[in-house]
Amino acid sequence: MKHILIILALFCFSCKEKAQTQDKKRDQFATISSYFYQDWANQKHWDDGLAEVAVYEAKRSIYGKVRDFDYTYITVSEDFNKAFRVKTDDYQRKDLYKVLKVNAFARIPTDNYPYHFLTSMFFLRENALVLDKMTTSSQEWCGNTFKEYLQDSKGINLNYHSYWDNEGDGKTQIAAGVLLEDQLNYALRALKFQEGLTFSAPILESQISSKVGKLKVYNANFKISDDKASNTWKVELTLESGKVNSYYFAKAYPNVLMKQTTWDGRNLILKDLSRYAYWQQ
Repeated sequence: MKHILIILALFCFSCKEKAQTQDKKRDQFATISSYFYQDWANQKHWDDGLAEVAVYEAKRSIYGKVRDFDYTYITVSEDFNKAFRVKTDDYQRKDLYKVLKVNAFARIPTDNYPYHFLTSMFFLRENALVLDKMTTSSQEWCGNTFKEYLQDSKGINLNYHSYWDNEGDGKTQIAAGVLLEDQLNYALRALKFQEGLTFSAPILESQISSKVGKLKVYNANFKISDDKASNTWKVELTLESGKVNSYYFAKAYPNVLMKQTTWDGRNLILKDLSRYAYWQQ
């Protein structure tokens, strides 16, 4: 009996510790949380068993030339388990939590060979700001690179496997409270859109690359305006002087990203939007 009580006590402590970790993940963004609907993703819209599939006409510069391609963003609800931080196969587990998965896939043709990028982002449904996990990979004829970003109470733990010299295999940590540039076309959908709203936040430069790079963090400024010409909400992001991104979101829920322009030419224009179970034959 004594052993059973000890096991139960340890189990309860573990559950409490994991719950506190989730709270600390949310607390990292306390300074900007008032500008967002925290429960934006906790709506029935995401519980219909279907995925939002948005296809964009995209542009990106590779080898000094602008490339045209399709970029597909898939957004769907999943149940994660805390043990492995992946979609669960056992829905009776006691450690489940809900996320929205955003998969972004691109095949970019170049003159000699194609580039492939797949990025998977997992956001807590209870808080659209918390990127619980992200993986991003690139594949082309020169090699492949895989990077994993795991959020905890102290920030983001990055594990990487790069084919580039001076990078190779390694790990590092990104400070708490930092948003990734790549999460913005999802997270900004949860904004409390209002003409003239401004705020600041640290932003880690785009990670969708075959390199780990310098992991530059900008002290960025956001400005929201009503773009009447396109009937969208415009979010202007100034990373630093000369580096300005613009995001345009539909005014009606679920506030789909309609258009994106970035300082370095990673541009998107919505081409097609649908909801269906893409995993079914």
